[in-house]
Amino acid sequence: MSESTDILTTIDVVKRFGGLTAVNKMSFTIAQGCIFSIIGPNGAGKTTFFNTISGLYKPEEGSILFDGNRIEGQAPEKITALHMARTFQNIRLFGSMTVIENIMVGAYTRLKQNAIQAVFRTRSFIEEEKQAEARAEELMEYVGLRHVGNELASNLPYGAQRRVEVARALASEPKLLLLDEPTAGMNPSESEDALRLFRRLRDDLGITILLIEHDMRVVMNVSERITVMDYGVKIAEGTPKEIAANPQVIEAYLGRGAAAAMTA
Repeated sequence: MSESTDILTTIDVVKRFGGLTAVNKMSFTIAQGCIFSIIGPNGAGKTTFFNTISGLYKPEEGSILFDGNRIEGQAPEKITALHMARTFQNIRLFGSMTVIENIMVGAYTRLKQNAIQAVFRTRSFIEEEKQAEARAEELMEYVGLRHVGNELASNLPYGAQRRVEVARALASEPKLLLLDEPTAGMNPSESEDALRLFRRLRDDLGITILLIEHDMRVVMNVSERITVMDYGVKIAEGTPKEIAANPQVIEAYLGRGAAAAMTA
């Protein structure tokens, strides 16, 4: 990797729902080219924090700086245009569309043609659409989905659907990719394949990855740094070895048996 610079910084981010503070003074920094994980028990505020970073929620307090741009409170499509993409905890594919059509949805954020050109199917629009389709085919190959482009997304196995989500996110040309529980529901073989894919995204394409993940073996094997949340607050941050040995993390989340298993 090249010399590290920070791609995402949050400073004292607060998100409330009525009287509930779901994220409380959350501050952290991700270096460009890093694979960074956020862990914590259910209800810790991890996905809410993701939603605040990606524009689905507007924070009540704090600032978010992405690739030199202040983005707190901006609409998701504007943040996507700055080259941030994400997947969701629950798969959100268009089940009645084919795999290649799903992936092309991500590419549409980069199309230069306007709505009028699309309606009248101008030559420039058709050419750009062909380019988007070719790129979608390349991404299918890259994530290991060769020859399934014409299949309905809903007909694919669970692990393959996750890969379609990743390919769709890649079609928007992200610098930062947010993955919300990307290996949830996968069998061990699928999880190993996912780990290899995440490393390739970083090493081959230079994409910084921020993920929420409950599978601690995945977290410990793929992450360079880890933040631990509990009740909306960051309680620890460090390398996998530091997190596994942190007494506060062990007490709040991992449990002594889990920590021992990860460091074995």
